[in-house]
Amino acid sequence: MNLERELADIVGDDHVLTDPSVTASYTTDWTGRFHADPGAVVRPGTTEQLAAVVRVCAAHGVAMVAQGGNTGLVGGSTPRVDEGLQVVLSTRRLTDLGEVDTVAREVTAGAGVPVSSVQRAAKAAGLRYGVDLASRDSATIGGTVATNAGGLRVVRHGTTRAQVRGLQYVLADGRVVDRLAAPPQDNAGLDLTGLLVGSEGTLAIVTAARLRLVPPETTAGEVTLIGCRDMTEALSLIPPRGVRAAEVMLASGLSLVRRVGGLAQPLEREHPVYLLLETDELPDLPDDIDAAVDPALWAYREQHTEAIATEAGARGTVVHKLDVSVPLERLGAFVDALAAATTPYDVFVFGHIAMGNLHVNVLGATDDEVDGRVLTLVAQHGGSIAAEHGIGIAKARWLPLTRSAAEIDLLRAVKAAFDPHGLLNPGVMLPG
Repeated sequence: MNLERELADIVGDDHVLTDPSVTASYTTDWTGRFHADPGAVVRPGTTEQLAAVVRVCAAHGVAMVAQGGNTGLVGGSTPRVDEGLQVVLSTRRLTDLGEVDTVAREVTAGAGVPVSSVQRAAKAAGLRYGVDLASRDSATIGGTVATNAGGLRVVRHGTTRAQVRGLQYVLADGRVVDRLAAPPQDNAGLDLTGLLVGSEGTLAIVTAARLRLVPPETTAGEVTLIGCRDMTEALSLIPPRGVRAAEVMLASGLSLVRRVGGLAQPLEREHPVYLLLETDELPDLPDDIDAAVDPALWAYREQHTEAIATEAGARGTVVHKLDVSVPLERLGAFVDALAAATTPYDVFVFGHIAMGNLHVNVLGATDDEVDGRVLTLVAQHGGSIAAEHGIGIAKARWLPLTRSAAEIDLLRAVKAAFDPHGLLNPGVMLPG
């Protein structure tokens, strides 16, 4: 019996995809930089089916690439060109969403549930889910757990890791581990749940997550867009408390969003840097600050990704998306040095300023040489080459910039303990 037939016997013929015209949306990442044709795309509908698929693939020695909504930006959930036969394991059909537990303030969601569905369920129960992303309608819970996504509310609620109470996952040999019903306080051994958050599918495949929910905001919040001279001034204007979101944009990005999205000039004057705040109360700003207050101002931040993708498409190029973080005291110096590091390309920068997390988008590069320049600059400023999008395959070769040899040895040992035959997401995270 061949591999394809064995897989179809588990999930059904309709859920083993091999036609390139059908698998195309699963085999190319969101940026368009990473693509390879796998042996098949398999779409299990239950944890039991996914575990059975893993056992079959493991028996054949076939590599597996776990994939959620395929909104990743570092090639972490698409097949690899140099890894031979691979099977993409799509978790999009794992869409069970449990009842909200209003006492524990938790909900259990399948790996294929979109973030927006969890948000709606929480809101209907008088609660909120603390993670929010511009890609909320397509990004899945499994994908955000795998990358430890931060999002727009990270300054208020922390990253995805802070929201995860428990996980259900499938190991590389097909065994299922279920820690969804773990008690709130559990010190029985190492925190394997915390270890799996942010592991990018290299250790196990997450099938469901028990998520923490938070109380609703008591007011709608005040959204303020502020024009700033530089990053230092923007940081100084973030209030010490009551901040729900703190986002930063540069003039080049705001101009692009206005042009592509047809948006009006938001402030009286143009500025090098723009700070977008959502706060419990109106921030106390100096009298001479150029600012505007309106919830609709979120559009200038949320449309950045779409506008950059549109511009890249119009130019016939791809976007090199470099999600990085640097210490707050180095943020201004890093941005000042970025122009030289990205010459001669166009660069658009935005991100979660209160966390030192910037999304550096480079247009026009035909190879990854500029990636190395930017990531080396990050390391020189004491930062991290990955803040919330993961390492994937895009940054694996540069991991030694911000992780010591001893740390990388430990990461390899952990990988070997979970996946001794190297079948889960090969080539992701660790340098070759």
